[in-house]
Amino acid sequence: MLGTHSLALFATTVFVINATPGVDMMLTLTQTLRHGVRGGLAAAAGIMAGCVVHALAAALGLAALIAASAAAFSVLKWLGAAYLLWLAWQAIRPNGRSPFQVKKLQVDGPRKLFAMGFVTNLLNPKIAMLYLALLPQFIDPTAGSVLTQSLALGSIQIVISVSVNAMIALAAGSIALFLGTRPTWLLLQRWLMGTVLAGLAVKMAFEARRA
Repeated sequence: MLGTHSLALFATTVFVINATPGVDMMLTLTQTLRHGVRGGLAAAAGIMAGCVVHALAAALGLAALIAASAAAFSVLKWLGAAYLLWLAWQAIRPNGRSPFQVKKLQVDGPRKLFAMGFVTNLLNPKIAMLYLALLPQFIDPTAGSVLTQSLALGSIQIVISVSVNAMIALAAGSIALFLGTRPTWLLLQRWLMGTVLAGLAVKMAFEARRA
């Protein structure tokens, strides 16, 4: 299985991404402000269900890819590193914003908040791309079952995502006020996410070159 260092790096990267304002965070925040803590937690539960689907799909797909072609997996890692580098640039470029950030989420009628969170997460192509870009960077085919490693990493991502969204639901009012009155903080968040993703992409590129 993966070493403690790799798991810690993965967890840190996932936390930084989830702590940056984006679709999931804004959905949880807005629904909490509209419907209270229970509403926010219901939306967060739906988001978690969507993450489970993405994680299973990515794990099964990566396991099948490894079984079919080790070379194809190496190409996927390079493409994933390039995608992470592109996300980093989108976060720190002048007049840019987080690629996961949205200006406004529209609510179409009295849908159940769980279903809203699930559909919003499930149909967000950036979430699927993030899984396919991030997970391969931490999978070592020589360290054991690729499926087991993928599921473990996906589980870590889900736990962190749920924890962050639950904290947002419990402190929605304070978070909304903080983000609304401190634009500099959003800028710092974007630079932090950009730095982490760029560093990860460069690290993986050099490791692939030495391999």
